[in-house]
Amino acid sequence: MAKWTKKRKWLTFTLSALGVMFIGIAIYAYSIYSSVEKTLNVIHEPIERVVSEKRIEEVKFEEQDPISVLILGVDERANDRGRSDTIIVMTINPTTKSMRMVSIPRDTRTEIIGRGFNDKINHAYAFGGVEMAMNTVENFLDIPIDYFVKVNMEGFQDIVDAVGGVTVNSTFAFDYEGYSFGEGELTMDGKMALAYSRMRYDDPRGDFGRQDRQKQIIQGVIDKGATISSITKIDDILGVIGSNVKTNLTLTEMVDIQKNYKDARHSLEKLTLTGSGTKINGIYYLQVSEEDRSALSLQLKEHLNMNESTVSTN
Repeated sequence: MAKWTKKRKWLTFTLSALGVMFIGIAIYAYSIYSSVEKTLNVIHEPIERVVSEKRIEEVKFEEQDPISVLILGVDERANDRGRSDTIIVMTINPTTKSMRMVSIPRDTRTEIIGRGFNDKINHAYAFGGVEMAMNTVENFLDIPIDYFVKVNMEGFQDIVDAVGGVTVNSTFAFDYEGYSFGEGELTMDGKMALAYSRMRYDDPRGDFGRQDRQKQIIQGVIDKGATISSITKIDDILGVIGSNVKTNLTLTEMVDIQKNYKDARHSLEKLTLTGSGTKINGIYYLQVSEEDRSALSLQLKEHLNMNESTVSTN
């Protein structure tokens, strides 16, 4: 009897300990969810259109429809909307578990949708904000742009710091803004990463080289943000995101994307937009040939599974 009493006490203690631990985890999980919900309410920036004109119907996450996201790096200042000096289009295909990413140089000459004339593509944001930028990029690449994520570049270094820094592979050595970047694997904090992503004039590939470094930093943030260790930094990450990011994605949509699209992050293909520099009325532009633009558009369309039944001809 005494032996059974000891066993019962031990079982009671064990179950109590497990119960307390479970309640603790549940409270922590709720606090994370609550914090995430509050942050997403702050960063949510709805736009007028619901569906891109290049789609017949809305994206269905549960059916794992491929999606596209426009990432805008904006240099915002007081009383000035700024320009989107970083323009990246990312397509995500959960069926093939892959992503494709292409940077559009800010000097690319194209039609500014809503203005009716050709100009540098980064001026679209300055003229008409996110929606004009989305419409202009859609027209240029001839693909639907489903969502946007706008990042204040001045706060970008805080995002890198919040995830604990990033690791990249530098293809050559250079000095910039007081830093010496060696060739090979580099681990950087936010300030160093921002300098690494900004250098252009000493790069033999110019703006294209800078775009590649920006992609490396973004990939590094995605990888670090997806790790279990980042959970311990959740408050820092959410705080920085709330101050520096805007998106038309809702909380429900983000949860659905995390559930149905998360494996796509393991395979990222970086596409390149090529062109030739020219001056028109003394202003520098990057001219992209119709052949090169169409070839890039085709690659993105294939990744989005675009065909006559999924895309509008308008």
